[in-house]
Amino acid sequence: EIWKNICRAGYWLPVNIMLWAVIYLMNAASWYAIINDKSQTHVPFRYIYRLTISGYILNYVTPLGLLGGEPYRIMELSPYVGRAKAASSVILYSMMHIFSHFWFWLIGTVLFVIAYPLDWGIGLLLAAIASVSLLVIYFFMKGYRNGLVVKTFRLLSHIPYVNRWARRFHERHAEDLQRIDVQIAALHAQRKSTFYLSLGLELLARIVSSLEIYVLLRILTPEVTFVDSILIMAFSSLLSNLMFFMPMQIGAREGSIALMSERLHLTAGYGLFTGILCRVRELCWIVIGLILIKVKGKTHE
Repeated sequence: EIWKNICRAGYWLPVNIMLWAVIYLMNAASWYAIINDKSQTHVPFRYIYRLTISGYILNYVTPLGLLGGEPYRIMELSPYVGRAKAASSVILYSMMHIFSHFWFWLIGTVLFVIAYPLDWGIGLLLAAIASVSLLVIYFFMKGYRNGLVVKTFRLLSHIPYVNRWARRFHERHAEDLQRIDVQIAALHAQRKSTFYLSLGLELLARIVSSLEIYVLLRILTPEVTFVDSILIMAFSSLLSNLMFFMPMQIGAREGSIALMSERLHLTAGYGLFTGILCRVRELCWIVIGLILIKVKGKTHE
């Protein structure tokens, strides 16, 4: 059945694979702006692009997501800019990536209200999503203004099972963590243009990624619109991110795309077809990312 779907997609599948090369380019540009803005050490963009792809690939295949790609990025970037700068730039970019998700979900709720009639159940659900998104955006903005890392470790030190590790890590790296917080606060306070450029690129990458949904659904039906694709992308990413502890969010993404397609008066079968082909595209990029990691390893040797 998967092979039939691949054949049905035809040349649109490699088109979508190339589309993600553009999306990763936007992600890399967002991170590049954070790293190289007013920095004495210049990191080549092609290197940032490679680390962006390979870091996301490690996140895809690792349970709990960020535990895979982010340490790898810090390790690989440290020889260029030092450990503290590498850690702060990776944390800043990860924050920006998550921050853009909440903006995307907020935009999705507004588009849904504009484009589709609401009943009480959907209205309450959208209100809850919008409220949580606004609350998280507020706390992110506070974190950008005042620093976030030290406060996070202080919070972790009161949580069972991780409190001892958090206390030891904070005591051992207190100076580095404080320096990272200073750099996080400086991005928003002193480099607002860089802050909004990075955020804008990440948000644009979310919107462009909706083109994949649009292209694949257009194979099946002419009734889909780009707004539908944005809504499917926004709310399916919300549902699948709730299953963040699963490697590659197996099943959650396909099911959420099918549910959203059905909700938008398409059919769950269309959504399942789209979800499977998105997974095939992702597997192709996992292979590419692992090759990039291997090639980099040989270069170091």
